[in-house]
Amino acid sequence: MKFASYQDASRDGQLVIVSRDLTQAVYPTHIANRLQQVLDDWNYLSPQLQDLSDLLNAGRLRNAFAFNPAQCLAPLPRAYQWARGGGFTSDAPLPAQTSSDSFFGAQDIFVCADANAGLDFSAELAVATSDIPQGCSPEKAIEGIRLVLLANHWSLHSLKSPGPKDAGTAFGPVAVTPDELGESWSQGRVHLTLQSTLNGRKVGLSDTGEDMTHHFGELIAALANSRKLSAGTLVGSGTVRSHGVEKDGNAVTDFLQTSNAVRIEMKGRDGLSVFGAIAQDVTKPV
Repeated sequence: MKFASYQDASRDGQLVIVSRDLTQAVYPTHIANRLQQVLDDWNYLSPQLQDLSDLLNAGRLRNAFAFNPAQCLAPLPRAYQWARGGGFTSDAPLPAQTSSDSFFGAQDIFVCADANAGLDFSAELAVATSDIPQGCSPEKAIEGIRLVLLANHWSLHSLKSPGPKDAGTAFGPVAVTPDELGESWSQGRVHLTLQSTLNGRKVGLSDTGEDMTHHFGELIAALANSRKLSAGTLVGSGTVRSHGVEKDGNAVTDFLQTSNAVRIEMKGRDGLSVFGAIAQDVTKPV
């Protein structure tokens, strides 16, 4: 299944089911209204939503409408927990918690108030979990993965003030269940290519499967080592490493400035976009 959250003036958006090719959508209001609601009661609600998704993909729903990514919030506009990092490093994985109260939509403009703050973006993958018990093994943790998402994490590396340099995270318009990835989902990894462009110029092209040192099961297990995780916890891979973008662990692209445009997308083996694209412009404050 593929899910999105349409803007509806609420904090959590209106749940929609999206077709596999990202062209059609339907409101499952008779089943659920919010994606967090689905994650909270997955075993009961997901079979009903799967039936609706099957009808949508078969073109058998009269109330289907054209899917519009520009209307999307992040699939989960806010989460109980968002932790990221460690998937593409050689060190032991230990995802770090970051802001989870408000995420960017895939096409939201990023406002940069300080041109010298060292603004940078990070193309990543993430997963949303079921309830995960404390001390869960990596193998069991994989079974608790409900959704896979595309992410762009913003950082301000040159910020002078104390405190976190996290500047927020955007998510692709669509979250997908692992089975939607078919053979591309294996052992807690997505075996596809992630492409990033800056102002239309390719700056990243990475295999997110072979290049991922620690799979998502390991990341979740590391986070759950000392506490249980609630359904809807988001766990990110950290920056997807690309030999074309980095050298000796350091980015070779300059920090971003206003008027820059970032695009991040992953396509399946059929050539179709899996999550839809993250396409964000950087602007000055109005």
